[in-house]
Amino acid sequence: MSDAPDHGMSVTETLYEHAGGDKALHRREELFYEKALADPVLTPLFTKRVPTHVDHLTWFTAESFGGPDRFTRRLGFQHIIDVHRGLKITDAQRERFVALYMQALDEADVPHDGPFRQAVREHVEFGSHVAQQNSWAETDAELHPIREVPAWQWPDEESRSTPT
Repeated sequence: MSDAPDHGMSVTETLYEHAGGDKALHRREELFYEKALADPVLTPLFTKRVPTHVDHLTWFTAESFGGPDRFTRRLGFQHIIDVHRGLKITDAQRERFVALYMQALDEADVPHDGPFRQAVREHVEFGSHVAQQNSWAETDAELHPIREVPAWQWPDEESRSTPT
């Protein structure tokens, strides 16, 4: 956030704020989860509805987008490593995950502007590559080196500033 006084300057709006906060992100995650559970390419990974899955997805995305750090406080990053380890995610599954995530974004009540969509796509592309690598790791040395929820940003300075 900017410490500049309010003289027509800009302050940075987080992706979390722009998305509409928890309620909007939860709706988007629910739409995605329904698609994943029904998709034949992803059903080997999403074999059954897990009651806490949507909440955990929401917490992760919210924290990554500049919202509350619930995922880190309540679960910790090791949780996300553990749930993906051994899944052996294929390229087709990773690509389908991204496609369904973006479809859910289109259907959810969240902004559809280009910079936001770009940030979300970059976020899910990165995260799906990390999950895929971790899903094949047989040793800790083969895991992706990230060990904390990433702090995702707008694609460029101009698109992430809003008038005060």
